[in-house]
Amino acid sequence: MSFNATMLPPKAAHPTAAELYGAAGTDFDTLSTLEKWWVQWYLYFGDPVIATGMLSFILHEIVYFGRCIPWIIIDSIPYFRRWKLQPNKVPSKQEQWECTKLVLLSHFTIELPGIWLFHPLTEFFGMQTWQVPFPDYTTIALQVAGFFVFEDFYHFVAHQALHYGPLYRNIHKLHHKYSAPFGLAAEYAHPLETLILALGTLGGPILWTMYSGNFHIVTMYVWVTLRLFQAVDAHSGYDFPWSLQHILPFWSGADHHDFHHMAFTNNYSTSFRWWDHLFGTDDKYRAYKAKLKAAKAQGKDVKKLEAELLEATEREGQIAEKVAEQTAIWTKASSKVKVQ
Repeated sequence: MSFNATMLPPKAAHPTAAELYGAAGTDFDTLSTLEKWWVQWYLYFGDPVIATGMLSFILHEIVYFGRCIPWIIIDSIPYFRRWKLQPNKVPSKQEQWECTKLVLLSHFTIELPGIWLFHPLTEFFGMQTWQVPFPDYTTIALQVAGFFVFEDFYHFVAHQALHYGPLYRNIHKLHHKYSAPFGLAAEYAHPLETLILALGTLGGPILWTMYSGNFHIVTMYVWVTLRLFQAVDAHSGYDFPWSLQHILPFWSGADHHDFHHMAFTNNYSTSFRWWDHLFGTDDKYRAYKAKLKAAKAQGKDVKKLEAELLEATEREGQIAEKVAEQTAIWTKASSKVKVQ
C-alpha cells in the first residue's frame, strides 16, 4: 500500500496517520479487508483525532436510528399489538417526531462533543485507535462482557438517585414523559441525565484502559453498538416470544423496563435483573407476574386481569412520581398524594 503525499497537511502539529503507520512498521499485506478499510479511513483524514471523531459519531447515529426504525414500523402495524406490553398506548406520529427532535438536539449538542473528546482522553491512557490489526474475538467478547456488568451496576445506583426528589423533578422527569415508552425514547432525556448515565457506558472502557492499557476502539464500537441495541429494545414496548429475556432469564429486556415506566419505583437496572432482585427493587414487578401466572393456572381471563393490573400499577406509579416530585432536599413528601 502506497501513501499519497497530498494527504499530509502542511506543518502538522502532531504526527499524521501516514507517519504513524510508517513509524509503527505496519505490515499491510497481513491485514484483513476490514482492517485495510480501517487504514484507508485514517489515511483519508490524515488527523487521527478527526478520523476517530467522525467515525464514532457516524456510527452512533447509524446504530441508534437504524435500530429505532424497525420499532417505528412495528408500531404502525396493528398485527404486532398482541405482543405490545401496553397495547392501548401506541405512540402517535406527532409524539415520535417531538421525541426525535429532542434526541437529535441532544446528539449534536451533548453527545457529539463527548464522543469527540473520548479519543484524546482515552488515547492518553493508552487506548488504540488507528492501530492494526484488531484485537481477537475472545478479547473483545471478554471486555464487552465486563463493560455490561460495570454499566449495569452503575446504572442501577445512578438511576435510583435520579428518582430522588430534586434530581427527579429537575432532571429525570423528562425521560418519564412516556409511561409507555417506545424505541426512539431511549435517549429522550435531560442533558444532565445524558451526561450522568453516559459515565456508566464510558466509565468501564476508560477505567479498563487506565488499568491495563490493552484496549482498542474497535472493542468500544462493539460495546456501544450492543449497548444502544439494548437501550432501544428495552424502550420498545414489545415482548415477543423470541425476545432475549426468554432465552437468558437474567436479561432485563422491554418487559422489565416497561414496568419501570409504569410503576416508577421498580426495576432500575438496564441490562440484567439480578441487582433489582438482590435488593428487592422488583417486588411489585414480581407480585404482578405472580398474579398473572396464578390466574393463568386457574384458567381465568388473563387478558382482563392484565389490563386491570396495568391500570392499577400505572395509578400507583403516578402517585409515587408525585411523591418524588414533592420531596425536598431535607424533608420527605407525604405519601398521601391525589392523582388528578
